Amino acid sequence: MISHIDHIVLTVRDIERAVAFYTRVLKMEAVTFAGGRRALKFGKQKINLQTLGMETRNFAGIGSGDLCLITGWEPEKVVAHLEAEDVAIVEGPVEKTGAMGPMTSVYFNDPDGNLIEVASYP
Repeated sequence: MISHIDHIVLTVRDIERAVAFYTRVLKMEAVTFAGGRRALKFGKQKINLQTLGMETRNFAGIGSGDLCLITGWEPEKVVAHLEAEDVAIVEGPVEKTGAMGPMTSVYFNDPDGNLIEVASYP
């Protein structure tokens, strides 16, 4: 029935601060859609951004996101890049299991406390 994820939504305190972080640290492309909403595009997916109260159909909370992003970079390159961008690493590189099997992950938080995992498959 389901083939893939199209987008996810993160609730943040300041949308433009989140855009700046994700474009700088994760090299995502900032996009504007639907009358001024903001999102971050990468590959064939995107992360839509909202502030608390923008969407009344969910029970969103600032910093409650936890997502895993796949990279083609080696874990050591991810670590070096995060350190160069002054992003504190929470854990990793560490071996984990993803949707396609074993992978190596590096964890950190975005400015709103969302847990971000950047992982690579062998």
